[in-house]
Amino acid sequence: MGAAGTFVDIRRKLHRIPEPGFQEFKTQAFILDYVRSMPGERLEVKTWRTGVLLRVKGRVGGRTIGYRADMDGLQIEEDTSYDFRSEHMGFMHACGHDMHMAIALGVLTWLVEHPIDDDVVIIFQPAEEGPGGAKPMMESDEFQAWRPHLIMALHIAPEYPVGTIATRPGILFANTSELYIDLQGVGGHAAFPHRTNDTIVAAASLVMQLQTIVSRNVNPLDSAVVTLGVIRGGTRQNIIAETVRLEGTIRTLSEASMTAVKSRIEALIRGTEAGYGVTAKLDYGSNYYQVYNTERETREFMEFVRSELSDIRMVECTEAMTGEDFGYFLKDIPGFMFWLGVDTPYGLHHAKIEPDEGAIDTAIRVVTSYLERLGNPAS
Repeated sequence: MGAAGTFVDIRRKLHRIPEPGFQEFKTQAFILDYVRSMPGERLEVKTWRTGVLLRVKGRVGGRTIGYRADMDGLQIEEDTSYDFRSEHMGFMHACGHDMHMAIALGVLTWLVEHPIDDDVVIIFQPAEEGPGGAKPMMESDEFQAWRPHLIMALHIAPEYPVGTIATRPGILFANTSELYIDLQGVGGHAAFPHRTNDTIVAAASLVMQLQTIVSRNVNPLDSAVVTLGVIRGGTRQNIIAETVRLEGTIRTLSEASMTAVKSRIEALIRGTEAGYGVTAKLDYGSNYYQVYNTERETREFMEFVRSELSDIRMVECTEAMTGEDFGYFLKDIPGFMFWLGVDTPYGLHHAKIEPDEGAIDTAIRVVTSYLERLGNPAS
C-alpha cells in the first residue's frame, strides 16, 4: 500500500470509532499508537484530556507553526454504503473529522521524514462538535508551552470537487451559539384547558416570535440565523403538556449581531412568561467564535497555491453560516482555515455522507508544500 493508501486506510479505521466530545478515548489511543511507530528524534508528545499535541522540532527552531485537526464524531446513525461503517451505534463521523485526522497524520509523517527549519505543532483537538474543546485547550499549560506563532486548519467541503480548495480573508464561518429553552407550565386534562397553563401553546407562540428576530431586529445588510431544530413536549393527545423543550442554534456574521439577537430572544421569552403564565429557563450551551482568517496569512497561502500548485484549483469563496471552534485559535493567533473539496452529494452532518478519499492525498500535498515554503524562510 502506497503512502496515500496508508492514510486512506487510517481514515477508514478512524471512521469505525466515532466518539462524542471529551470521550475520544479510542481515537486518542489510535493516534498515540501511530506516533509510537515513528522515529522519535525530533518528535515530542503531550496529551490534554482526550486531545493530543505533537511537536516536530525544526532544524533551526525559533518559530512554531500550528496545524489543527478535530477528533470527535456526531450523534448520528450512519446510513452509508461503506463496509467500514461505524462500530459505535448511534455515532458517526459525519463531519469529516476522520478525514481531518488522517490528513494531519499524513502531514506529521512527512514532517518527521522532511523536517523544516521551523518547529511544527500538530494539534488533535477534542470536542469540536460540542461542548467545545478549542477554548479550554488553548488555555491549557500543554498548549501554551508550545503555543504557535501561526496556525492553520482545513474542513471538508462536500460541494467542491476533489482538487479544489476554497477560502477567503476575513470571516469564513459565523459566530454560533446553541439555544435551549425549557418552558414550565401547569398540565392537566385536555377537557379543562382553563385550569392549566399550556406550554405547547406558549411554545408555538414563542417559535413564531423567534422567527421575527432576523427579519425585524437584524440589519438587512448583516446576516443572522435563528433555527429551532427540536421541540419536545407532551405525553398524550388528551393531556395538556406541563413542559416543553425547544432546541436550536443562532448564527451571525458579527459579534454585535449575536449580542443583539440574544437580547431579543431574552425579551421575547420574558413576554411569553407574562403572556402565558409559564416560566422559562434559557441556556445558550456552547458558543463558538467566528472563524476570521487574517488578511496577510490567508492571501499569502492563496497566492502560493495559485502560483506553485498548478493542478489545484484555488477558489475565493464567500462566508458561510457554519460554525467551528477553530475560531478561538484565530482570535488570538494569526492564521486561516480553508475548505477542502470532497465531492459528495450529501452535506455535512448527513447520515449518508461519503467524502471522496482522493482528497486526503490532495490535502496532505497542499499542506506539506506550504509548510515547506513557510517553514524554510531562507530557501
